[in-house]
Amino acid sequence: MINTVNFICGRYQLDLSHAHVMGIVNVTPDSFSDGGRYASTGLAVAHARQLVAEGASILDIGGESTRPNAIPVSLDEELSRVIPVIEQLASEVDVPISIDTYKPTVMREAVNAGAAIINDIRGLQEPGALEAAAAGNAGICLMHMQGSPQTMQIEPYYDDVAQEVKNFLLERLQAVQEAGIVPERIVLDPGFGFGKRTVHNIALLQALPEILTLGRPLLVGLSRKSILGQIVGSDVDQRLHASLAASVISAMKGASIIRVHDVKATVDALKVVNAVLAA
Repeated sequence: MINTVNFICGRYQLDLSHAHVMGIVNVTPDSFSDGGRYASTGLAVAHARQLVAEGASILDIGGESTRPNAIPVSLDEELSRVIPVIEQLASEVDVPISIDTYKPTVMREAVNAGAAIINDIRGLQEPGALEAAAAGNAGICLMHMQGSPQTMQIEPYYDDVAQEVKNFLLERLQAVQEAGIVPERIVLDPGFGFGKRTVHNIALLQALPEILTLGRPLLVGLSRKSILGQIVGSDVDQRLHASLAASVISAMKGASIIRVHDVKATVDALKVVNAVLAA
């Protein structure tokens, strides 16, 4: 496991000497796995409370689907979905709340509402995103994506996926630090499924130790993704066992935060991983 001890995210310092589970809360009608199930504030908050009870160390709140071919939502619509959820959860749960967005205005409003982490699929590349992230003390997750959700799965190509992803993350890491964000506030995400074929995702999973040489902890999100369906031949709601295998492999390869839908099962699996790695 990576030697970094603390991930500074708002008022929290998360100990990353062992793997943690980030629970997914999609406040959307069209996410690939659970779209519509938690689309209202009340349902989303209740679901988030349950994930914390099951052992989630972080909650990741998203108001715009990033599945392949997802239709973008307006700024006002995204704000109306996520801000009431974050405001309520910030007063009820004692774990860091992450906002899954690439829009600077949503970042600022979410942090003001109580979010402690900004999880950006575009790596703070949107105009104003670096400034929005640097203005507060939220933790930052920088992710790699080839293309956009609308184009990313149209013939993605790499000469060397691990090296190209690593180079991108290094460039973004340097840009973020130049903007005044200290390394202790930063984690990196290789972006499994975002502009990658199955062969690319497998190569990235194998290469996690190499990406860790950038010196920052890794967040991995493989839960229920199409790569797992292609490997095991299961529909999205039948991928628990494959998701658990991916989570265990990721943690054994050095990932510190595992982003999942199925929190309780993953927490139990990672307890075994953490016990083995700590022995």
